[in-house]
Amino acid sequence: MSSSTSELSRARYVIRPPKSWLPQNPRELWDFRGLLARLAARDLTLRYRQTFLGMIWVVLQPLLGAGALTFVFGSVAGLKGPHGVPIFVMSFASMTAWNMFGTLTSRSSGSLLGNSAMIQKVFFPRLLLPLSTLLSTLVDLGVSLLVMVGLLVYYRIWAGPAIILAPVWLALFALIGLGLGSMAASMSVRYRDIQYILPMVMQFLPFVSPVGFTLANAPHGLRWLVVANPMTGLLEAFRWSVLGTAFPPMGVFVYSIIGTLGVFTLGIVVFSRLERQFADVI
Repeated sequence: MSSSTSELSRARYVIRPPKSWLPQNPRELWDFRGLLARLAARDLTLRYRQTFLGMIWVVLQPLLGAGALTFVFGSVAGLKGPHGVPIFVMSFASMTAWNMFGTLTSRSSGSLLGNSAMIQKVFFPRLLLPLSTLLSTLVDLGVSLLVMVGLLVYYRIWAGPAIILAPVWLALFALIGLGLGSMAASMSVRYRDIQYILPMVMQFLPFVSPVGFTLANAPHGLRWLVVANPMTGLLEAFRWSVLGTAFPPMGVFVYSIIGTLGVFTLGIVVFSRLERQFADVI
């Protein structure tokens, strides 16, 4: 009797309301790591299920995007790649980082509504849902990076020691995407308009981000809007690390770092504040 009572005591799980803006218990994210892995695997599988090309889309998306940017900014606008870098390679490097941000933002923003039945019936840290999209997005990123390495070898581009900082910039892309996506996911539970607003914002952002051009080539009348975008400094820094192009101006760089961390923090704060309402209103 005593042994069974002891086992029951150890199996008991106490659910308490959060006491701060942090997730109710950060340790729970580690305790539920098995569920996180399963959610990530399911997200990756569902994304390419019943598609003819499957994982080939991971490579085609940045290639087609880079090709379109090369045509618009290279052939039509007549822009040249910085420091002798072919504009296609510059565009592909930009699209690799941008697609990571865009995919993570879009997938994480719909993670709660896409798992509404699970939220209503099962207890688990809700933050696992947007986090699971990060793991599956990293798989896509890995494939794109392999293609980019092939392009760098083919065109004999070597950025030098700066390349060791490339993972740092990609981590910042992940932070701002996860922060924006988590905030949109938590708000869309109550306000479904977010599902329509966010795609329009994501369509507009590339036009004010130096994806197919550099900050130096930004139109004079829109330069202030490009500088105000936190993605600008990250894109310039990432290309500096992998292509050896110019490092962004220090003011723009510092602003991008602060803006990225601010968006991520705000996203986690909003998510944690609204988390207790998810099961009631989803």
